[in-house]
Amino acid sequence: MNRHRLAPLLALAALGIATAAPAQNGLRAVKTGAGLQELLQVDAPAWRSAPVTTVAMLPQSIIAPRVNKVGVSKLTVRAVHNQEWIAFHIEWPDPTRSDRIVVDNFGDQVAVELPVKPGKDAPPSPMMGNPGGRVTILQWRAAFQRDLDHGEPKVRDLYPFAHTDVYPDQVLRATDVRPYLGAIGLDNPISHPNRTPVLDQMAEGWGTMTVKPVQRAEGRGSWSRGRWQVVIAYPLAAGGDSDPRLKPGSETVAAFAVWEGEAREVGSRKAWSNWIPLRIE
Repeated sequence: MNRHRLAPLLALAALGIATAAPAQNGLRAVKTGAGLQELLQVDAPAWRSAPVTTVAMLPQSIIAPRVNKVGVSKLTVRAVHNQEWIAFHIEWPDPTRSDRIVVDNFGDQVAVELPVKPGKDAPPSPMMGNPGGRVTILQWRAAFQRDLDHGEPKVRDLYPFAHTDVYPDQVLRATDVRPYLGAIGLDNPISHPNRTPVLDQMAEGWGTMTVKPVQRAEGRGSWSRGRWQVVIAYPLAAGGDSDPRLKPGSETVAAFAVWEGEAREVGSRKAWSNWIPLRIE
């Protein structure tokens, strides 16, 4: 085995973290008659009757930059499906609402990870998959939710003391202004306006996260009284080779990650979970 691939596996073994076998406590996606729009409401009646699973979160301490202590130690997760969509209701305490992204601040985020190929006996690595073991990662971002709820902030909203004489697009042609538009000019999908607060992504290991060309995820998040409640929904029917194969009666696994913006968690600085069994009833 290549020594660069062996080192992370040895580190995981030293921490007592299983890389293939999922955790014992499972997650059941029960059938519901609720439609997608109802499921996207964090307080919808369908969520009250769904079984609750507590997911323990671990500090990402394998690859730099690491964290030694997580900002969120556990998630409360429910799952349902209506034969067309599977939806996850994720809840956790957070005394600070971090949904504004500026130079020295980071945003709250949470993600669901699903292997592309079905089955729970030999899943890929829960740490963003591995070469040949592709995963789908559905990442909800509080900043995206804020933009959708209240409109995209202006520069003055984020930096009240900022001063500009003129913006390039006010004096240059559209064909000439592109180099001055930063990430938007490079067509970074994260910088474009979004119709949903959830990014539909795929990965085959650390550093391989890629936004899918077709975005199929839906979601909604709400912060109230020191607590986030987030719903992430995804179609059961696969739309392409990089989408998970999900159907009623099947079994697979799911993993989770969460970022606490106030604790300066971003990128690989996060809390993550091992795989847990997921049954779509």
